[in-house]
This record gives sequence, structure tokens and C-alpha cells, in this order.
Amino acid sequence: MEIHSTCDGMKRRDMLKVGALSLGGFTLANYMRMASAGQVESGRADRAIFIELNGGPSHIDTFDPKPNAPDTVRGTFKPIATNVPGIQISEHLPKLASCADKYAILRGVSHTLAAHQLGREYVNTGSKPIPSLDYPSYGAVLSKESPSQGDIPSQVAVPRSGHGPGFLGIRYAALETNATPQFGRPFSVRGISLAGGIGVDEVNRRQELLKKLDRRFAHLEKNDQLLEGLDKFGEQAYSMITSSRAREAFDISKEPESFAKQFGEESFGQSCLLALRLVESGVRLVNVQLGGWDTHQDNFTKLKENNLPKLDAGLSGLLIGLEQRGLLERTAVFVTGEFGRTPKINQRSAEGGRDHYPRCMFMLMAGGAVRGGQVIGESDDTASGPRHEAITPDDVAASFYHNLGIDPTLEYDSSTGRPITLVRNGTIIEKLFS
Repeated sequence: MEIHSTCDGMKRRDMLKVGALSLGGFTLANYMRMASAGQVESGRADRAIFIELNGGPSHIDTFDPKPNAPDTVRGTFKPIATNVPGIQISEHLPKLASCADKYAILRGVSHTLAAHQLGREYVNTGSKPIPSLDYPSYGAVLSKESPSQGDIPSQVAVPRSGHGPGFLGIRYAALETNATPQFGRPFSVRGISLAGGIGVDEVNRRQELLKKLDRRFAHLEKNDQLLEGLDKFGEQAYSMITSSRAREAFDISKEPESFAKQFGEESFGQSCLLALRLVESGVRLVNVQLGGWDTHQDNFTKLKENNLPKLDAGLSGLLIGLEQRGLLERTAVFVTGEFGRTPKINQRSAEGGRDHYPRCMFMLMAGGAVRGGQVIGESDDTASGPRHEAITPDDVAASFYHNLGIDPTLEYDSSTGRPITLVRNGTIIEKLFS
């Protein structure tokens, strides 16, 4: 499993620690109580895959090339034509170039948060972070609005969540796999595989004992949001651990080799394959992460030899695979980093690098009612900012929810009773759907 920290030392947000974990060890029920959720209402898309490119990918070296800019800006990569006339992307994304008709590129997306964690929170929620309020992730909202049924979790994060459930509470957190799948190998989440020789009969016996204890102490749990979440996930953990359907959904080795190969053999591609299996089984939102984009040094070598080939194989495999399974029109796909990178190449290493740059970045959207094969928005000649009116993360979030049949102006009450609008300032990007 690849875990990437960024230049500011921030790692993925640690899981909430519950005191009960120190009693009796770490169990799936405890884990599920601390994490699991994700869902949809009833738009054209009824499930989603949210892909985070942690660290902030360079827009110029990926989906917004500037071949006519000065060499201190354009870098060493050349653009190539895609299968959509007039659209070009980086030469190191040939597979994505061949299926550009399946996704829309948003260029000139812009905001002002240049710190990794703040940018991450912004693109994970669609609302600019403020100290007084923790906004919920997309998966938390989807799991509240339309949770998955029974033995299938509503939201799964591979390997971890980019953001938590915020003020909606722990019951709407994601089930985190804490690992990434490997090509040709079975994949299981702790507990779901019934590790350690524990059989289903033993699980049933323990569940009956827990029910008796729950009834004994039920009066202590009234009006407690945390304990309500703990109880919910204990029930879901039991459903999943005794369900062959849930366990098989995570087992990518069930896929024919001919189908799995199009995702590539890297862990990111196999995570995309897992995401496809999970949404096919009924999971409403899968969060997949690909880190390593914090390229202050050796930008071009790192992208060419590592990140771009992984993204190219995994994301193209996902889009083509969803279409082959008849799932693309039902699955909203959203790909983003937390910001772009500086147009001017720095001199921190022999070949240079690019630094944090929120003023201009790209995002990708596909599936559901999104019309692929188009570019929306435009950056200026050096990709230093939007040429015209900026697209904001709020706008993209509003459009993502819209694609899933959820009103982005929906209001929730916080734990203090304060009404909170789901996306405060976003406007649906109509061109995405026309």
C-alpha cells in the first residue's frame, strides 16, 4: 500500500479514536462504528466514484498543456491529440487520449487555498473550510440521503477517506480498506474475510451476546449521536461479516484476467477495478486515492515514470470498464487534486519542479448525465489563471450533486440546530449536461 505525505507533513486524516477500542481489541464492529457510509438519491446517476490525486497535480503537464508558452512554463512534455477533434492532453496520457469522448475536462478551475489540508477539505466538500464548521464529505451526504441496503456499505474509501462526515456525525463515515488491492490477488477488508479461523456460527453467538448487553445498557444511549453511530455500524458489521455477497464484492480476483488487465497492474488501477466492483454491487460512493503529486522537485521525471502511467491505465480502464458493464450512465465520476501547480518551473532540482498553485487547476467529470468529449472553461496563455470567468470547486460540487439527483441547496441542521446549506456558493455548470 502506498501512503504519501505532502510537503507540509500532512498525512491522511487519522481515524477517530473511540475509548472502547482499548477494551477487547480492534474488531470490524468497532471499525464499522467508527467508519462507513456513502449514497445517492435518484438522478440519472445513482452511484459515484470520487478519485483524489493527492498532492496537487500539475495542470500544464496533464490536461491543460500550453505548447506555445515560454519553455520556462511549458516544460518538456508535448501535447497529443485525443479521439475528440480539437482536444489535446499530455503525451504521457495516451490511453486517456483514446477515450476522451467519455469524460469532460474542466480547465481554469480556481480558488485561493494553497495549503494541502485546506485545499483537500475544499474539494472534498464543495465548501471553503471555516474554523467554526466541519462540512460533510460527498459520501457522507450520499449515505444520509440514500443509504445502501443491508450487507453492502454505503461508502468505501480505498485506502482511506480524504475527509470525514463533518457535522453529520460518525454514522455517515466511510468504511476504509486501509490497503490497496494487488493484481491477480484476492482482496479482503479486515473482518469481512473472517480471518483468524472464526466461523460464521461463532460470529452469530457473539452477536446474540452483544444484543443482550445492548438491551441492558440501552437507556444510557439515548440522544447520543456517537453511540447511535456505534450501534448502527455494529449492525452493519454483522450483516457484512455473514454475507458472502459483501465479501465477494471486494474480491477483485473474481474478475476475468482479460477484463482486469485493462486497469493495469499497479495498485491504483486495481483500486479502480475494485471501485467498479463495489458500485456494481450497490455501494453508493467509492473514494479512490492516488498520491505523489507534490512535485516541488523532479516534476517531469516523477510524472513521466510514475504518476501519469498509473493514472492513464487506471482511469481509462475505469471509464471503459464502466461502459462495458453498462454502468457509466449510472455512475458519476469526479477526479480532482487539491490545487494545480505553478506555471513557472522552479530551480529546486536539476530539472526543476512546480509549487502549489490554487489559482488554476483542472478537474474531470464523467458518467451519469455528463456529456463527455468536451472542455469547459479555459486558462490564459500560460495557465496562470482563468481566461474568463473562473470555475470554482463550489460550482463543480454543485454539479456533482446535481448529477446524482441531489439538490446542492439542500439544508441540514448542525448539532447546534444551525441550518447549513449543502453547497453555499456553487452554481450548477449547465454545459456539463448539454
